[in-house]
Amino acid sequence: MRIGGTAQHPYSITPRPLTPYPLTPMLPNALLDRASKPFPPAVVPFDLAEIQSAIDQHLAPLVPTIDQEGVYPRQFMHRLGTLGGFGQTVSPDFGSRGQGFRAAVQVIEAVSQTCLCTGFITWCHIACVWYAQNADNVALKEHLLPQIANGEVLAGTGLSNPMKHFAAIEKIALVAERREGGYVIDGLLPWVSNLGPGHYFAVVAKIVGSDDYLMAIVSDRLPGLTLKSTAHFIALEGSNTFSCQLRQVFVSDEWILAAPCADYIDRIKPGFVLAQVGMGLGVIQACVDSMKRSNQRYDHVNNFLDDSVDRIEADLGRLRSQTYALADTLNAQPPYCEPGFFRRVVQARADASELSLRASQADMLHAGARSYLQGGAIERRLREAYFVAMVTPALKHLKKVLQTLPATP
Repeated sequence: MRIGGTAQHPYSITPRPLTPYPLTPMLPNALLDRASKPFPPAVVPFDLAEIQSAIDQHLAPLVPTIDQEGVYPRQFMHRLGTLGGFGQTVSPDFGSRGQGFRAAVQVIEAVSQTCLCTGFITWCHIACVWYAQNADNVALKEHLLPQIANGEVLAGTGLSNPMKHFAAIEKIALVAERREGGYVIDGLLPWVSNLGPGHYFAVVAKIVGSDDYLMAIVSDRLPGLTLKSTAHFIALEGSNTFSCQLRQVFVSDEWILAAPCADYIDRIKPGFVLAQVGMGLGVIQACVDSMKRSNQRYDHVNNFLDDSVDRIEADLGRLRSQTYALADTLNAQPPYCEPGFFRRVVQARADASELSLRASQADMLHAGARSYLQGGAIERRLREAYFVAMVTPALKHLKKVLQTLPATP
């Protein structure tokens, strides 16, 4: 059920460029362009009804241009941060009330219900916040975390390749060599989302001469790091997705999240996967609402379909309850220490993929010929649902992981 107002007040938006961003010369250890002292903690308010109102007023009017013209909703993202949408996994010491992981999932869910593309980049940003919150690098947390938690600076996540690498699906794309005061990183990440001038994102690289890996925060402002648009996407054209070329990019120790990072990856992985369920919950709810509208006219024939709105809505309710319970557990204790927890997270993520596909197909069938209107919301949700099933970890990736995890007691 949607909440909040409906008045329209669209934000200005900027089309996604098709050329590399220019590099801004700067010192390797000065990504922030700030004084050396940390940001003072600033508690950001959080009200889900207020966030829903912002979605209705400032995001909903932009959805056609985001989807069809590839514009990036930059000002909405900054506003979402000022409303506390990014900081719910963050402790009050670093600028948030920290209401917990359930609230983070609910923000992604609410945004995705209106626009999956924007819900996805909201997840990207929240994932980077999650990485910083869980880092042992206190200096990095003091300087970076308040800025990304309140949306002053935007951030993405470059972990698609390493997540697939650690599941034995593809080779690692980046390598790092130790130098005095940091590491030099080389390689190419084909697609990283929610990027732009001055945005941060995370990378994982294999350390040369060892079996270990490091995880770090980088920015396009580092010399040798270039962003370039190389493709157009369905349902995601407004996500600011770029290829990232790293040529002898020096990353100082101040920006290393963990090295080696095996234990750290285990710590962040459950949150990385679970937060994505919010995207599925939002898309499925939008399909349910759409099917109910279709049934106002066609219920007399739609009730012969196997996937009725009642059936989809009941499955959605179960998935939502399971996801919120897992999110609450994630707050309560180190989840990687609990037998079977990560398996339940992976299963919830797989269920979100499959139910998104079912719900979007049912939405198309309930609507009939209207679903073929070009630029309509129903066909957009079909494309969005496929993304829920294909974004890393994709459904096939999740099913592969489920085969390797012990059964839940």
